[in-house]
Amino acid sequence: MSQGVAVVGIGQTGFRARFDELTYPELAQQAAMRALQDARLSPDDVDAVVFSMAPTQFMGVNDCDKWSVDFVWARNKPFMRVHTGGATGGSALHAAWAHVASGQYRRVLVVGADRLTETPDAQFILNLIWDPFYEQDFALNTVTMTALSTQRYMARYGVTEEQYARVVVRARRNALNNPNAHLKGEITVDDVMRSRRVSWPYKLYDICPRSAGAAALVLADEASARELCPRPAFVTGLGAISNTVFQGDRAVPSSDAEFADHAELAIAARECYQQAGITKPAGEIQVAELYDPFSSFQFPHLESLGFCERGTAARLSDEGAFDMNGLVSVGPSGGTLCTNPIGVTGLVRVADAALQVMGRAGDMQVRGVRNALATAAGGSAQFHTCTLLSDEPRGRVHS
Repeated sequence: MSQGVAVVGIGQTGFRARFDELTYPELAQQAAMRALQDARLSPDDVDAVVFSMAPTQFMGVNDCDKWSVDFVWARNKPFMRVHTGGATGGSALHAAWAHVASGQYRRVLVVGADRLTETPDAQFILNLIWDPFYEQDFALNTVTMTALSTQRYMARYGVTEEQYARVVVRARRNALNNPNAHLKGEITVDDVMRSRRVSWPYKLYDICPRSAGAAALVLADEASARELCPRPAFVTGLGAISNTVFQGDRAVPSSDAEFADHAELAIAARECYQQAGITKPAGEIQVAELYDPFSSFQFPHLESLGFCERGTAARLSDEGAFDMNGLVSVGPSGGTLCTNPIGVTGLVRVADAALQVMGRAGDMQVRGVRNALATAAGGSAQFHTCTLLSDEPRGRVHS
């Protein structure tokens, strides 16, 4: 038995390459302050704080969650840091939900910040994911890792580089409506195809930026939510899954989750949908804010999430099914392809999904949103979270 939980306050900074005018804790504070103001709450009204933070090395200072405590008004309150790589924001949201759903607390602030350009070489830090002995011969990093799975997906389903390029074009176009997006603008398929080759099939424009910025949400129990917010975004479903860090173990016949299909996500989605009572995702969910730092993530993720059959997402994408007012609007904010502050990206996805449900997404708003889905992925694409936001409480998490 759990009580209903809803998002009642949202705060984001803009996202860009650097924030030289703010320290790390000041950046987190800015988002926290905006979320509290949005919820019409003071810091004293918050019972606990969950801190969303990926590797501290990105900030150039170790353990900066500890010196952020005072800045996010967590002194003399329970404070929990969550870290699952790129999935950190999604995992932090789930932890905050559990705090409230359990009845332990009524109002919880979940907040985080990231500034990937504060370290001379973020890629070197990300490379520490891989075992230096077992996988040293494969020159794996976050780009080549996902390029390998993309090559496998292309071979299985006949997808082309041009189809991935169209994903980038759509994301950048959608981001024009998002005042917080890092990359935005009208580009063409030819622009993407002519951008610098990084690791086949990726070109530079197929890859997300390294973003700096912060995000925060206030979660409240159902009774508080209805008092504080005219249209809360209720958390009606959650799902999460993890797999081994070793990629080779996910690409063999005995693997229980196909590497090319990001099949772990399907398991998390199934749990999320069962809780929310969703049986036909494409007919019941209007918006999907995906963790898609590479153009190639969208197709296997949409298939794993049940919006279409395996191998069909590329064709549907070409037909406009995932445009702003298509079958399901995918990344109306521009998504992770346009903005990726790794440690809080999952929170940003939930924030943008919640705004859609609340009818407050501005120029990003999709018509008639009742359910919006947010995902996150991290580690060596081994951690996945799914969060469903709805206009009313429903499903098992509210029973």
